Amino acid sequence: MPKPRVLIVDDTSVVRRLLSEVIERDDELDVAGTAPNGKVALMKLPQLNPDIITLDIEMPEMDGIETLREIRKVDKRTPVIMLSSLTRTGAEMTFEALSAGATDYLLKPAKVTDFATTLKELNQLLLPKLKAHVKLPEPTVSTAQPAPAKPSSAIPNSTSNGPFNILCIGTSTGGPNALETIFHRLQEPLSVPAVIVQHMPPVFTRTLAERLDKISPNRVFEGEDGQLLEPGCAYIAPGGKHMEVKRVGNEVRLHLHEGPPENSCRPAVDTLFRSVASTYKDGALGIILTGMGQDGLRGCEALHEQGSRIISQDQKTSLIWGMPRAVTEANLAHQTLPLDNIPGAIYTRMSSHGPLAN
Repeated sequence: MPKPRVLIVDDTSVVRRLLSEVIERDDELDVAGTAPNGKVALMKLPQLNPDIITLDIEMPEMDGIETLREIRKVDKRTPVIMLSSLTRTGAEMTFEALSAGATDYLLKPAKVTDFATTLKELNQLLLPKLKAHVKLPEPTVSTAQPAPAKPSSAIPNSTSNGPFNILCIGTSTGGPNALETIFHRLQEPLSVPAVIVQHMPPVFTRTLAERLDKISPNRVFEGEDGQLLEPGCAYIAPGGKHMEVKRVGNEVRLHLHEGPPENSCRPAVDTLFRSVASTYKDGALGIILTGMGQDGLRGCEALHEQGSRIISQDQKTSLIWGMPRAVTEANLAHQTLPLDNIPGAIYTRMSSHGPLAN
């Protein structure tokens, strides 16, 4: 079986060389070709016919977003990973690209002072993303659909089926678009607070909060240490920091810290969900959306043990069915739903007479 081929589009020759070396050293991928800007990439596309594309966002002549839009006019399927910078402009352009049809994004090296070190870092960050978005043979993994998840009989129906006091959401790859879908459809303010972990770096999480705040009647913030949780408000964990909830007297507040990464992530879904389980017991609704890996599995175990209810996104509507798959196959999800059905499920759980989402 031929190896998936990658087209690298970047105006920086050093970055093109770095990405090419990472891919060429891997046994499962090949470099289809490189291009120094969007115009050259568009000319090469019909001939190269790559299986996946890495596309720099900020380029002269034709930037990454304009190039992406031209690609999507003729090709809706080929995965495109945007390379972005850790700046406010880079974050805003990344979200614009994701809305325009980009599959994923990766922070490009800010400075290449040590070629070998940067190569090692890219090897750890880029290859998993490339392989997650192209079809690779998986001879040892069953493709059978898991049986529908069933809640543990140890969970009393009165707690697992009733209203909840906090909504907690965990997501990674594909999460920004999934969160936008949910918050756009939540057209009535929540009667409870919501806490969210989206695997993203600093700056990006603040931009995400601002975008969600604009499309929802719920207030959406990047969480701050000591912030009081209030109904109708959602709090996104800041990039680079774990976020937990802690009861202080009769109030519940956010606690941010820079503890060790969990599941190679900071913020981590597991960290947040465990604190929710400890603080709210059976009074939480946990939702696991699209994402690579298994972050959220241990946190959902903690929620499940306390009697809280869990919803996972289904495979068909997940960009990457990794995190929700882990929860579903561990029989922790009480419901596994298409993305469009999740807002309605939130309202239904929030109140036995709650409004349905549009």
